[in-house]
Amino acid sequence: MSCNYADGLSPYENKGILGLPEQFDSPETVEKKCAELVDWMLAGRGRIVVHTGAGVSTSAGIPDFRGPKGVWTLEEKGEKPTINVSFNHAKPTKTHMALRALTQQGYVRYIVSQNIDGLHLKSGLPRHLLAELHGNMFVDQCNKCRRQFVRKTAAETVGQKPCGGRCRSGDDGRVRACRGGLLLDNVLDWEADLPERDLDMALMHSTLAAVNITLGTTLQIIPSGNLPLKNKKYGGKLIICNLQPTKHDKHADLIISTYVDDILEKVCKRLGVEIPVYDVSEDPTKASNDRNSDWTISAQAVKEVEKEYNATLKEHKKQRKSLSKSNDKIEVVAIKKSKH
Repeated sequence: MSCNYADGLSPYENKGILGLPEQFDSPETVEKKCAELVDWMLAGRGRIVVHTGAGVSTSAGIPDFRGPKGVWTLEEKGEKPTINVSFNHAKPTKTHMALRALTQQGYVRYIVSQNIDGLHLKSGLPRHLLAELHGNMFVDQCNKCRRQFVRKTAAETVGQKPCGGRCRSGDDGRVRACRGGLLLDNVLDWEADLPERDLDMALMHSTLAAVNITLGTTLQIIPSGNLPLKNKKYGGKLIICNLQPTKHDKHADLIISTYVDDILEKVCKRLGVEIPVYDVSEDPTKASNDRNSDWTISAQAVKEVEKEYNATLKEHKKQRKSLSKSNDKIEVVAIKKSKH
């Protein structure tokens, strides 16, 4: 299947603003902004969340949607993308591999992705560090038990349709067999509900983040496009890295306008993190057996983050209440003094 999976989606008119011109910061400005970004990443280490959109995969040959040569921009002109590799042949980019390295070394805590191309999976990024809000071409999901499994090849369907085979739960002896569930493709169509566990994890991590960094997305699709703002009310920062203006530029603490591969390369260099090359042996879609086939977010993983999320919000509420009482006392004292 070609990477222009949009051909398989249902007709949908409200595709947002298309074809805005790209903007590039000067090389000197990029260096300065990347240095500032690294400072914030070091200050918030362990609480950095990255949000990825179509722009992180364009250097792999996968077209974006709203760029000057995006799928929907060209569609409006009656044209098709000229660069369009197959999902099966697409390889993780420098950005994908850099993000994997940054998670391994503790600089990035979590990644929230709108991409369905499976390149995060192929990079070797573990499932517990990734929310896939719009699905994954290389994942099947059982219609009964909802467990997910890695595919060897990209699904030929989109929209959560039967794609062949029965549920593999119980094959490894670790969980009870599903007994009869059908496997569906795991790519959402328009208006489909987002996967509950992925969305919960994305929301909680985005809220807890000291810094939310967006890469290659105009943030127009909701709710995913609004998640990077969730930390703002708790003093968190928002960094936007994109070539086009985005929906939330006015809320950003920093905007870097250049290729995301270049940004991640500069960031990793400053942090002393080596970007690994793509290794087929670490790609679950290329595994010779099913040892890496399970791609399900565990309920326990959600509960652990939920516990931290609730405790943090409770502490913030307590602090606000204490601050409010303190302000009330100051106001009362000021009133009494004014009477004298």
